[in-house]
Amino acid sequence: MSDLDQLTQSLARNLKRWRGERGFTLDALAARAGVSRGMIIQIEQARTNPSVGTTVKIADALGVSITTLLDYEQGAQVRIVTEDQAVRLWSTPAGSRSVLLVGAESNGPLEMWSWTLMPGDASASDPHPAGTFELIHVITGELTLLVDGASHRVPAGASASFEAGVEHSYRNEGSEVVEMIMSVSVPPVR
Repeated sequence: MSDLDQLTQSLARNLKRWRGERGFTLDALAARAGVSRGMIIQIEQARTNPSVGTTVKIADALGVSITTLLDYEQGAQVRIVTEDQAVRLWSTPAGSRSVLLVGAESNGPLEMWSWTLMPGDASASDPHPAGTFELIHVITGELTLLVDGASHRVPAGASASFEAGVEHSYRNEGSEVVEMIMSVSVPPVR
């Protein structure tokens, strides 16, 4: 089974499980996530690989991390994720990418990401649930962080935090590659 097939099967199985645990009907989850009922059916039947944005919306609506939604190895108290096991969710032909390094279910989903943004590339995000926070640390380059229409420059060595319940995006407007680490904390579903 290819990595993509394994990921598709894991997502299907975990989506069914978490939707069932939350007691959400297909219609209820579709409404909460802002995606079509048909898309959720296709994902649960492992007939499609949804976009990163769709996956994030569904995870947020379920109150779980993307790690939990995609994970096919649950169990041990200490979980080691090797570089080849990290999940690449977003990439561009220029070489920009985001990689989900590791995540946990605590008082809500908590995720750690590795991002690379090539010069001129950008990635936009829809608002996350109220109370979601993102922490960013820029390793190289200078990140342009747009939060709710306001632009913020985050140079190498600097960190930023913000409430991510508004539209936000990450841009590399410079000539150097931006490497950054990002953590996302989503409040639990109530």
